[in-house]
Amino acid sequence: MQTADIRGRWLDFFADRGHTVVPSASLVSDDPTLLFTVAGMVPFVPYLTGLVPAPYTRATSVQKCIRTNDIEEVGKTPRHGTFFQMNGNFSFGDYFKEEAIGFAWELLTTPENQGGYGFRESDLWVTIYLDDDAAFRYWRAIGVPENRIQRLGMESNYWSTGQPGPAGPCSEIFFDRGPAYGADGGPATDDDRYVEIWNLVFMQYLRGESTGKSDFQILGDLPKKNIDTGMGLERVAFLKQGVENMYEIDQVRPVLDRASALSGRRYGANHDDDVRMRIVADHVRSSLMLMSDGVMPSNEGRGYILRRLLRRSVRAMRLLGVDSTSLPELLPASRDAMSSSYPEVYTDFSRISQAAYAEEETFLRTLASGSAVLDLAVAKTKTSNQTELAGPTAFLLHDTYGFPIEITLEIAQEAGLSVNREAFDALMTKQRTMAKADAKSKKTHLADLGVYSAFRAQGETLFTGYDALQHESSVLGLIVDGVSVTSAVAGETAEIILAETALWAESGGQDADQGLIVGAGYELEVLDVQKPVKGLISHTVTVRSGEVGVGDRATSIVDSDWRRGARQAHSGTHVLHAALRQVLGPNAHQSGSYNKAGFFRLDFSWNQALSPATRSEIEEISNNAIRDNLPVTTRELPLAEAKALGAMALFGEKYGDRVRVVDIGGPWSRELCAGTHVSSSAEIGMINLTSEASVGSTNRRVEALVGLEAFRDLATERALVSQLTSSLKTPREQLPERISDLVQNLKAAEKKIAAFESRALTERVPALVATQSRSGNVTVVAENLGVLNSADDARMLVLSTRERLGADPAVVALAAVVGDKPVVIVATNQAARDAGQKAGALAKQVAGILGGGGGGKDDLAQGGGTNVDAIPAALAAVIATVSR
Repeated sequence: MQTADIRGRWLDFFADRGHTVVPSASLVSDDPTLLFTVAGMVPFVPYLTGLVPAPYTRATSVQKCIRTNDIEEVGKTPRHGTFFQMNGNFSFGDYFKEEAIGFAWELLTTPENQGGYGFRESDLWVTIYLDDDAAFRYWRAIGVPENRIQRLGMESNYWSTGQPGPAGPCSEIFFDRGPAYGADGGPATDDDRYVEIWNLVFMQYLRGESTGKSDFQILGDLPKKNIDTGMGLERVAFLKQGVENMYEIDQVRPVLDRASALSGRRYGANHDDDVRMRIVADHVRSSLMLMSDGVMPSNEGRGYILRRLLRRSVRAMRLLGVDSTSLPELLPASRDAMSSSYPEVYTDFSRISQAAYAEEETFLRTLASGSAVLDLAVAKTKTSNQTELAGPTAFLLHDTYGFPIEITLEIAQEAGLSVNREAFDALMTKQRTMAKADAKSKKTHLADLGVYSAFRAQGETLFTGYDALQHESSVLGLIVDGVSVTSAVAGETAEIILAETALWAESGGQDADQGLIVGAGYELEVLDVQKPVKGLISHTVTVRSGEVGVGDRATSIVDSDWRRGARQAHSGTHVLHAALRQVLGPNAHQSGSYNKAGFFRLDFSWNQALSPATRSEIEEISNNAIRDNLPVTTRELPLAEAKALGAMALFGEKYGDRVRVVDIGGPWSRELCAGTHVSSSAEIGMINLTSEASVGSTNRRVEALVGLEAFRDLATERALVSQLTSSLKTPREQLPERISDLVQNLKAAEKKIAAFESRALTERVPALVATQSRSGNVTVVAENLGVLNSADDARMLVLSTRERLGADPAVVALAAVVGDKPVVIVATNQAARDAGQKAGALAKQVAGILGGGGGGKDDLAQGGGTNVDAIPAALAAVIATVSR
């Protein structure tokens, strides 16, 4: 039975039993605490917890999922995969335990020719929670023998979110692969012989706080009991297809076979090679699915996980003996295997493959350069009889050469070494802390999501700001310090929930509106507007005057200048996106955006810098579109109809059954977008493209100013040009040539000055040699050079002086002040070193006197500190040490 057939039978079975078929959500999760959708239930969590009213009473889905927490186990066990599909059926206060058990057993055991999966009842085992007698009765009633129902504890058969809220027992269904795969005894043996294929979660209780996983108190029954079940599609596929593991099913095996053909190594002949081929098969498929949902390789978050998957697959191919690019062979194999279930991997393959192939080429270059560094570090570590690779070395490989730490760990392990992960993590933390110090922090923090459930239960917040900048409504709720309150007074910061609002909540790349909320006797300044849960808008405000209470009438007022600038920026983003695609082609697809009044940035998939000519062309096309005063129209359509018209769905955005389509100039720019826009392109005013840069190996970012901000920036440049023409007494059109001449003259002058300073330093050498003194049988020169431009100048004088002193034992220690701080350079010749004088030891000693640190090699070393006044004492210490 093919995987797509298993998927189809599931959806048909539950659709026939009154379930709404819900398409798979994106792998990019809406949940801010998750990078990815990690389980089939994730898109339904707001409904299961009661945070958002469910739009249906029963639903079914086949959800795409990604888990990478056990990535090291991929390829080694029959069931660990990073990408997997979870078949789920859900009930929101409708049917419960008896019906859920009945549905599961019916689908599993109904013969294949009648639409079921055709499992033999005698091959199936069931586990239930210790005291779930109701589940026991229902399983017995449908014919499961008592000896194949096992009661297990909370660790395996009780579900909760890990925090106060819904909880309940679960029941799992296992397939017995037979005695060839392990011992008798059922699932309680925790043996690979018994494969879990279906988990039924019965959400029926409300749990309290706990200090661990299982010590919480049950507070009572939920007002509505829910069902959440999940069947692992890949697990059922490998059982129904009669293969040994999930890597050999029809959706994965083609990639494995292609890896085998490329490497010339037969699958099944060598354990280590088999593991590598399975890693390749899994990771290539996972990468394909992530990229089809808009994730692109990068050094942060989701992009980092994708990069790690791609690079692990490339390295596995290298270990299989394939040194050239392999993704152009492997990725199409995965596309062909997955496209029957997910047609988008075929239609978007040009974009996906361009980014994937660029990442492989980048990593192959990384491997060539970084491997040399790592091989040298491994050899040096072994030569030193150490077993741990230094943390700074791992950080250098990560930061400079792009080696994910996990690959460094794997290579080190293969060489019999560990890595000082603590030191590496400390360096990474330091780097991230420095980066975060420069990042813009959010203006406000929203309350815990649970506080919003009562407000959301009253319905969705209606946004009225498309047509008007003011709207009167009522106050549904107030939140202060995360707690629902009845009123807020002057000076307090609060969140206010309105039934309707004209203020735009940050979403779709568009920043939140600025404005006011006013009512009888109060005025609120709007600091931020967000959507904490789906369908609900929360305004964070400061109470300027008066007191606002729940139930009061309230008028939301948008700052008209801010909204005008925001509309210009958002429409400008669409215009520039269309211009990019017109110049670069359809693969230049938007991968992210941000716009606010007067400014926007747009990220797009592209793997090379734009030339100045290309930038100018894109900017000109954009401004021509503004000049042509193209009509901007919006309409609501069913999602399928909008896509059929060519409307672009942007990655990372979530769309409902009905969507808003924004056209600028008809089909020239047609995108799904809920944001606010101008009514014609001329209202944008102007687009001034200010920068273009890389944000990853496969993504570029452009930034632009629009409207009045664009004019002001150009006016500033015009003033600067006018100032230069006046100062240089040069016409504007001749400025580039004039400035180029000045730069060349400056470089020539700097070169002459450097030569003069070098001669001046050289002329100091005879005087330094003349200061020599004897300390025992060693000649010593120890002098203060005063203020110098750099430590390199002092080093040159030290080496020149040492050379002049000849072959007899000699030590030269010269101190200087560089940038208001003391520096000392120490050099010894061979005869002095033979006599026991080491430059590194001397530099370390004197640096301590200067209030700092130092060291180096035996022949040349450097030290420094903070105390300039200690230079005489430091030089005296050199003479004293040499004389001992």
